[in-house]
Amino acid sequence: MTDRLTRRTLVIGAAAGIGVITTGFGLARQVIKEIHELEPGEYVWQPELSPEGPVAVVVSLDDQRVHVYRNGVRIAVSTCSTGKSGHETPTGVFTILQKDKHHHSSTYNNAPMPNMNRLTWKGIALHAGKLPGYPASHGCVRLPMQFSEKLFSITHIGTPVIIAGGHTDPREVVHPGMILSDTAEHQFEEAVAALEDREVPGFDHEDNPTAPVTILVSSSDSNIIVMKNGHIVAESEATISDPMRPLGNHVYVLAGAHDSSGGLQWHSISHGDVAEDLATADAGAINRIRADTTVVQAIRENWHPGTTLITVDAPAHPDTRSNRDFVVVTTELDGDKA
Repeated sequence: MTDRLTRRTLVIGAAAGIGVITTGFGLARQVIKEIHELEPGEYVWQPELSPEGPVAVVVSLDDQRVHVYRNGVRIAVSTCSTGKSGHETPTGVFTILQKDKHHHSSTYNNAPMPNMNRLTWKGIALHAGKLPGYPASHGCVRLPMQFSEKLFSITHIGTPVIIAGGHTDPREVVHPGMILSDTAEHQFEEAVAALEDREVPGFDHEDNPTAPVTILVSSSDSNIIVMKNGHIVAESEATISDPMRPLGNHVYVLAGAHDSSGGLQWHSISHGDVAEDLATADAGAINRIRADTTVVQAIRENWHPGTTLITVDAPAHPDTRSNRDFVVVTTELDGDKA
């Protein structure tokens, strides 16, 4: 019993095979150390740390690492290879649009792109590929083969993928009452009851029993957009308290009702390219936003665990509004033409 409580096993996969590293009780600190020591093609995969819940993926361009969080807990880290000079991987917040386990490139000699999670219809995706230890792709995010298989098994249409120079680990944020609304207690209880009857989306096609829902709030536009399966179902002006203060670039993933507060529990990830911005990120920005009744009703009718709310200070990208494309992107697109 003592041994089980004080020891953990990390499995690190590489092209050459599988190695096993045993660490002591200080698991989180040891894992962080191992992240920086991973060689190209290696990864850490520990799904038992959080067996269930919504998934979020962060691609760190500076570190050439992919971080996977489930229910706010980091369960995996992998080396990767992003876009080389002239074909840089775009930064921003994306949602998975399509999944294809046996995909081939539409442009590069039918090149195989196994375990493809598509991020844009213009060619950016997560997929297995060569990992030389530096940015070498035409814009996609290349992953170790075994890691790509594991990641493919837990993502779904609508899973958020953040690509940035830096990010924070998820923080718990509790929103009092109904999201973006001052809702009466009995109405909140009714809304939560409907929420608890729904599951995280788990299928890889558009007709999910639980359709993925994304909410985009732009402080620059003072606008709120609600998207279901990538299609706009509601849109309105946003009311933001202290409007001169930026909302910041945040991704909130809904975990569910908070048992003791009468509110909703979200996991917040802040992202950007400037360390100072991350250090002062306001994880409570979600509490400053209010929407009209049409938007609140659309959220209430469609939300589920894993619903994603994204705040940005830049104007919402035009492609947000059509073609089921990415949510918000901050750099130019190129890509491996997935």
